[in-house]
Amino acid sequence: MKIWLDGELVDKSQAKISVFDHGVLYGDGVFEGIRAYNGRVFRLEEHIRRLFDSAKAILLNIPYTQEEVIQFTVDTVAANDLKDGYIRLVVTRGDGELGLNPYLCPKASMFIIASTIKLYPEEHYTNGLALITCSTRRPAPGAMMPQVKSLNYLNNIMAKVEAIQSNALEAIMLNEQGYVAECTGDNLFILKNGVLITPLISDGALDGITRSVILQLADRLGVPVKEQSMTRYDIFVADECFLTGTAAEVIPVISLDRRIIGDGKPGPQTLRFIEAFREEANSTGTPIV
Repeated sequence: MKIWLDGELVDKSQAKISVFDHGVLYGDGVFEGIRAYNGRVFRLEEHIRRLFDSAKAILLNIPYTQEEVIQFTVDTVAANDLKDGYIRLVVTRGDGELGLNPYLCPKASMFIIASTIKLYPEEHYTNGLALITCSTRRPAPGAMMPQVKSLNYLNNIMAKVEAIQSNALEAIMLNEQGYVAECTGDNLFILKNGVLITPLISDGALDGITRSVILQLADRLGVPVKEQSMTRYDIFVADECFLTGTAAEVIPVISLDRRIIGDGKPGPQTLRFIEAFREEANSTGTPIV
């Protein structure tokens, strides 16, 4: 496996960063998860734009242009001879001194991994997921800006631990006001009376790339959309529910906290969105050359 690291493609065994890197010491950095389908990188420009936005928000200077990072990403996928795969692009604050001061790190470090990922077992894409609500809350915007995809993911990890300890694969995270924000790594959608509904970004949801694709597909499929504050009740009484994310793609949900959603099976509209997403993902994107 070849890893792109600070301007070079190196073997996996040689892909090393300093123990003084502030990404390791303090979670100081940003990342993107990106997918490749059928010889194309899906929504690559959008992902790189969001990466640079996240970096700008935390005053992290990426020492390359967006166009260069796009090319580095394609080069890494090509070097690993992948037509379908998962890409993890990480920018750290870089090597520095002990202590929180980021200005003691003279240059950011960047690496790109192109491999594969399987977030959920295949049977759950057919039969659906059972969710729980976790007690770990989504950080308030004043503490951690939810739109920044930072390396500090401990909050999400603790929520995932709660899910696993409850024999669930995924958990819903609420904000401090008790509204639904998102899951530990995915955005959430419900369908009620023919309307597609998803939480507001201002309630703590990440402005997900796959989320945006689903909103675009809804327009194409003629499904009306509402972005609004949601409570657990809205999910309990929904006709259908599904999650979206780069790694998860689109996956049905059949229950929350032991309340059956709809008839307990992936709904017909959910299946339409899954089919439309797969068609979009496999027919568009930046060619891997």
